[in-house]
Amino acid sequence: MENSAFLHFLTLLLFKQKSKHIGAVLISVIIIFLLSAVLFLSSSLQHSLLSALHKQGDFTVTRVQAGKPVNTPVEWVDKILDINGVTQVASRIYGRYFFAPREKSFLVVGIDFFDEQNNQALQTLLKDVDLKRFLSKDSMLVGEGVRKFLQAHYFKDDFTFKTPKGTFKKVNIYQTLPRQADLMANDMIIMPIDLAREIFGLGEDEVTDITFNVPNDAEWDNIISKLHLLFYDVRVIEKREVKKAYENLYNYKGGLFLILYLVSIVTFMLILYQRYSMVYSTERKEIGILRAVGWSIKDILKLKFYENLVIVLVSFTLGVVLAYLYVFVWDAPLLSHIFLGGSNLANHVTFIPVVKFGVLGSIFLFYAVPFLAAVLIPAWKIAVTPPKEAML
Repeated sequence: MENSAFLHFLTLLLFKQKSKHIGAVLISVIIIFLLSAVLFLSSSLQHSLLSALHKQGDFTVTRVQAGKPVNTPVEWVDKILDINGVTQVASRIYGRYFFAPREKSFLVVGIDFFDEQNNQALQTLLKDVDLKRFLSKDSMLVGEGVRKFLQAHYFKDDFTFKTPKGTFKKVNIYQTLPRQADLMANDMIIMPIDLAREIFGLGEDEVTDITFNVPNDAEWDNIISKLHLLFYDVRVIEKREVKKAYENLYNYKGGLFLILYLVSIVTFMLILYQRYSMVYSTERKEIGILRAVGWSIKDILKLKFYENLVIVLVSFTLGVVLAYLYVFVWDAPLLSHIFLGGSNLANHVTFIPVVKFGVLGSIFLFYAVPFLAAVLIPAWKIAVTPPKEAML
């Protein structure tokens, strides 16, 4: 059979039955769009969080009493630094300040701005900060969500904190943290450690926790054992535990979309059933006529394969492109709130494009193979029957 005649007939077939094909394409695009959007969103969030976590200390140490975290003595810093294999030990103040009138909270992080470990973790956030000017008076850096909240409540240039001692502390709003850090820093306030210590009512010899690094991964378990021998009331949090928690969190939230996946599969099965039924009704006579005029079984299967391959490729491409635009250009409205949550300050994150082509390839195969099989198998059953019987 000549290729030009085959392509001409294939084109005519696609345009002649365009209403049927458009319906299949629309439903397929919805299925692929939902799956791809969840995939893109989950991958982007995990990538951003794990990238930020990579710059944090390998271990975080806090003191516990009666199973609850309490203030940690600053003197622990020197004791931890004496352990062989430990580097970049840093203390910090880390806690939530509740704004009671509106039942909202800010994550306050107090750090030593000249500490090497803290500067490494916050170098992206602090790259445009003039430390000399910043430290000249009581100042703080605020996340985008904090800035909008404070401005909405008439705190444009400064905010007054209420300390546990009943006094008030006015702090200047120096600068807003970069928008690209909103995922981690949207409700965050960064300030000097002494200022945070005053706001939370801690003593001069107290911090909330201590972070440090252990460059040799093989020593991690040994370091943990030494810490428990050195301090009887210590809790040690490993970075790999936090990493696993992040992964489980977004894998769990992705699992919430299992119901959407099931709905998609049911819809997909309806498409397959529709295609199966059409072959036995409207297209049965068409295949019989083609066999009668000399088309071979191979030619008919080839025609049906390419006809539906065009539908598969168009549907998959449109679904993936729309999902990419929805997540990485339009910032995934509605869907992002499910992953980010909205119980505290509203967060508007700009997602970093992360595409896992292996998973997209799997989606394509699981979509394309059943779709093509649902058409080719019935077409083959008709093609092998005598033309006269097929046209009845």
